[in-house]
Amino acid sequence: MQKNIIDIRANFEYEAGHIKDAINIREDLLLNNPERYLNKNETYYIYCETGSRSRMVCNRLNARGYKTFNIKGGYKGYLIK
Repeated sequence: MQKNIIDIRANFEYEAGHIKDAINIREDLLLNNPERYLNKNETYYIYCETGSRSRMVCNRLNARGYKTFNIKGGYKGYLIK
């Protein structure tokens, strides 16, 4: 089963550590060309470092018809759990 977890941070941040099975698609690439990376029939879980940028990205993508959820607390929040 595909988990559709997207890390929108810079590549060097992703390489330094990321959620297992997450793919790295920078925020600007995702927002400028969502149709290249996303399918409107699938659900995606998106995160950044703290969750604030990914919340904004999710809001913008959802307004365009995509089904996305912000991972609250971002990567830092994930590390605490």
